[in-house]
Amino acid sequence: MKIVPGSDATPLNVLEFEEYAREYLPKSTMDYFASGSDSMETLKENREAFKRLVLHPRVLRDVSKMDISTTLLGHRIRSPVCVAPSSTHRMAHPDGEIASTSAAAKADTCFVLSTMSTTTLEDVATASSAANTNALRWFQLYVFKDRKITVGLVRRAEKAGYKAIVLTVDAPVLGNREADVRNHFSIPKRLTMANFGPQNATTDYADYVSDLYNQTLSWKDVEWLKSITNLPIVAKGILTPEDAVMAVESGCEGVLVSNHGARQLDGVAATIDALPAIVQAVGDRAEVYMDGGVRRGTDVFKALALGARAVFVGRPVLFGLAHSGEAGVSSVLRSSMLN
Repeated sequence: MKIVPGSDATPLNVLEFEEYAREYLPKSTMDYFASGSDSMETLKENREAFKRLVLHPRVLRDVSKMDISTTLLGHRIRSPVCVAPSSTHRMAHPDGEIASTSAAAKADTCFVLSTMSTTTLEDVATASSAANTNALRWFQLYVFKDRKITVGLVRRAEKAGYKAIVLTVDAPVLGNREADVRNHFSIPKRLTMANFGPQNATTDYADYVSDLYNQTLSWKDVEWLKSITNLPIVAKGILTPEDAVMAVESGCEGVLVSNHGARQLDGVAATIDALPAIVQAVGDRAEVYMDGGVRRGTDVFKALALGARAVFVGRPVLFGLAHSGEAGVSSVLRSSMLN
């Protein structure tokens, strides 16, 4: 059934927001947002793994005064459902990252801006602070071939009030996303990667990104990043206890258990399956978060019960954004993910 905004069929949950986005957005855009790499087995598994986890509720407990607030690196937020970094929000809605960060700020949760955003990090910071003067925002970063680009982004993030650097560690090369190859996907001409110079409109997106990514990255680069900033570092893309320990030993204050939304290496573990062992390995030496496959409040609960301090959602935000801009993102963060 087609979902019509404002009617009785207005989305009530993330799956319905996704249905709307699939009907409303151009196919190439929706494929870019929703697809995974190769056979997309991990994409499916991110959801199936949650379904295999069974809740064992205790009854007759006083739940009249519930507190779901948490702290991220010392900053208290009202909701443990945070916004994961995802690129090109303006492909979903003209207001793009401005709408998304405003919704997150008003929900009093953490917003992580992607390096590959279609709005500058400075403009996002301004919108975030306008919506909530105490808003928590982090900046997602790649260590690029040209270190000057990386240093420049870090300095801009520091100046704009971002409180942590979320370092993506699972993307030395772009994943094999066959839907994007088939669609000859490229960023629409009206948009740019706003934190960089203009992208050539004829450049394939994969080629554009590959020209920036550094395939020689190692844990020494994490230590280098620590040496150039006082902001805490969160390693995003950790799936094994061994790598989680190395992240902590390299100076990371946080570990984000993530398989990049199943967009990088197909066949890896679902993040909710990887979470418990990583929590145990890290102990109290760093904070642990997770993303991937979170679609309902029960998923959030399962992740928190298994040791995550917070969860991050990416695609659900884009689907809400496509539906009704800031209002759609607010609905996803406040209702769909907490019911």
